[in-house]
Amino acid sequence: MKPDTLRSPALRRTREVLVPGLVILGFAGVAFVLRRPLLLAAPACTAGWWHGCFDTFNGVLLMTLVALPLSAPVVRALARRRRAAGLASPWRTSLAEVGMVHGTVPFVWMTMMPGAAPARVSLVPLRDLVTMGPLGIAGNLLIFAALGFFAPMRWAALASVPRILALGAGCSALVESAQYVLQLDRVSSVDDVLLNAAGAALAALASRRWWRRPGPGGERLRV
Repeated sequence: MKPDTLRSPALRRTREVLVPGLVILGFAGVAFVLRRPLLLAAPACTAGWWHGCFDTFNGVLLMTLVALPLSAPVVRALARRRRAAGLASPWRTSLAEVGMVHGTVPFVWMTMMPGAAPARVSLVPLRDLVTMGPLGIAGNLLIFAALGFFAPMRWAALASVPRILALGAGCSALVESAQYVLQLDRVSSVDDVLLNAAGAALAALASRRWWRRPGPGGERLRV
């Protein structure tokens, strides 16, 4: 018998509620910590204004948190559809797809907002790192963190930390190139690429227990 057939309906229902609930509680904690800057963008967002909401960091983060409860039913609907079709790991796959989109698109959107610095290209490693500050470093690590966390769970071909590192570096290089081509008054730096890729790889390590495959004899494959 397959392991899934041994699970009771009550256990399945508990998982259906517990996983989205934990995600919502996590974002609620973030919203509580950042409640003051988020409230600054609340009037523009509630009024449906583009300026002051979707063109500011606070506004985009606020709308990301507001849209979080909508992601839970999307995960549920996708998982039920996959389960009805007899596909393997319906909940993990559905959560990975929604998590990648919800956790990556807002950060990429914020990086594509016009900046205030003169546009330039910095190809010297570690030169801009000392000027970023803790907030800038943390932000760069988070841009592709959701992608690194969920992509190995969704695609077996990416179930490797080096591959996720390469994926994060490639996506970051595209973003940095787009910033320069579109003349967004931002610094296109190799340090941004390094931090973005490192954030994706660290996130992949955090989710490794859910995507690494058993090797011969029941051992885990090393990646």
